[in-house]
Amino acid sequence: MHRSSRFAVFGVGRYGQQIALALSAKGAEVIAFDCDSTKTERLKDEIALAVTLDSTDKRALQAQKVHDMDAAVVAIGENFEATVLTALNLLDLGVPRVIVRANDDNQQRILTSLGVKEILSPESEVANVVSERLIHPNIRGFLQLPDDYEIAEIRAPENCVGRTLGSVDLTARYDLRLITIRRVNEEADGEEVEHIIGVPRPETELKPTDTLVVFGTLSSVKRFLDVNS
Repeated sequence: MHRSSRFAVFGVGRYGQQIALALSAKGAEVIAFDCDSTKTERLKDEIALAVTLDSTDKRALQAQKVHDMDAAVVAIGENFEATVLTALNLLDLGVPRVIVRANDDNQQRILTSLGVKEILSPESEVANVVSERLIHPNIRGFLQLPDDYEIAEIRAPENCVGRTLGSVDLTARYDLRLITIRRVNEEADGEEVEHIIGVPRPETELKPTDTLVVFGTLSSVKRFLDVNS
């Protein structure tokens, strides 16, 4: 991080608290919000700021200048109406990234229809994974494996777009193994369709819509992004 990234976490039950603490441990400035003062009081000495407020009140959010945050996580969980209203408020206020917890497929479908582009499933998204996705926006997701290894989905970094895989040389330079590439193409009717490039070759040229699926350690992934972003 070139500067301390700033994140808001709404709803600091067990899941939201873990995300807030994981972000803070990685050097981010974290502000936690909850309507329960007991929960915010518990966090006040662990993060930059903990505020008791009703996040469904847009004016209360404006007063806290949440629009200046790099991203906001809505992890309310037990009250889906509050989740929806909070998400809508954050989208209306222009927060650059709004990441929202969904407890089932129906909730996910509703949030997607509202315009939420990043949705968390607590069963598959542990706090440490969520914090890495927030701090490194190019990481779209990853599966943690034993011995610090992982399978990561990485949006093609800006400095790699237009270059061939051979010139990027993931294996020799970054100790990463490329599994495949997910590429989004615009069809003739204007619809975007994702394709899998099953066995990418050294002459394959990277496109802006590409997502690289790689195997390696998190430190190798971070180094690749730091060098090329």
